[in-house]
Amino acid sequence: MLNILSFFSVYIAIFLFGMTILRTGLYNLSRNKMKEWLIKLTRSPWQGMMVGTIITMILQSSSAVMVITVGLVATGYLSFHQSIGIILGTNIGTTFTTELITFRLDEYIVPMLIAGAALLLIQRRVPFCLGSMLFGLGCIFVSMNGFEKLALPLANLTTVSHIITQANTNEILGLGLGTILTAIIQSSTATTGIIMSFLNENLLTLHAGIAILFGANIGTCITALLASIGANREAKLTAFAHTWLNILGVAFFFPFIQTFEGVVSQLTPLPDVQLAHVSLLFNVVCSILALPLTGILANFITKIHGRHSF
Repeated sequence: MLNILSFFSVYIAIFLFGMTILRTGLYNLSRNKMKEWLIKLTRSPWQGMMVGTIITMILQSSSAVMVITVGLVATGYLSFHQSIGIILGTNIGTTFTTELITFRLDEYIVPMLIAGAALLLIQRRVPFCLGSMLFGLGCIFVSMNGFEKLALPLANLTTVSHIITQANTNEILGLGLGTILTAIIQSSTATTGIIMSFLNENLLTLHAGIAILFGANIGTCITALLASIGANREAKLTAFAHTWLNILGVAFFFPFIQTFEGVVSQLTPLPDVQLAHVSLLFNVVCSILALPLTGILANFITKIHGRHSF
């Protein structure tokens, strides 16, 4: 049991390492343009959403963009109202990574790692950044293969088997499981990757996978909340806005899990791709519906948390 859990932890670490290396390459390739875009191109909510989407796709992490956004709000470069559009964009942009990890690139993993490592040795910005991207992607796909290989042994463990059985019949448990797991490992994408491995091995139903995915959307809010500790009022409101938008989105669409399941089942027979499509549909629809209501949401959050401190 300890060996299986140890190997699973190693693959989680490899996944997070790969995400970090990939993000580093992408970020350095674009240098400090991200902060400039966030400051200059977010005058309206829809602009903020577009910029938030693009930057999250570049950085491959909604949490990283949220930390930057909270920091810019704390230093006065952005207002709380500007940050709401960016938050909606980060939720859309993070689905790019979810779709990316569904690609079947097993035969390219070793060449990616070798080419990436070779380029990392070149002390020039562009080759080094490309090397980071290739090596990071290689690590991500190595970990995804590891998740799939360990899914069945993990599921045979009594405790894990019990949790999976319960999650397949209890949506609320799946929601809580996704929230807690994402809050612990600080990556909704890693949680999604783990869910995909269990789906591909037919250990989890798509219904349960969607519930856990929804929970991951809530669990990812912990990063922004932690980043806002000790910051000013506006920065804290930004963190609360991220949390409220994700919670309200999940609450609104939670009763429609079966509808999502039916739609994506018509699009592809592959379980992991189905889950990626659910993530895309859910976040795009949530953000589009919330976009015209940003003023109302800002007033609501200010009224609820305006005097709150932590």
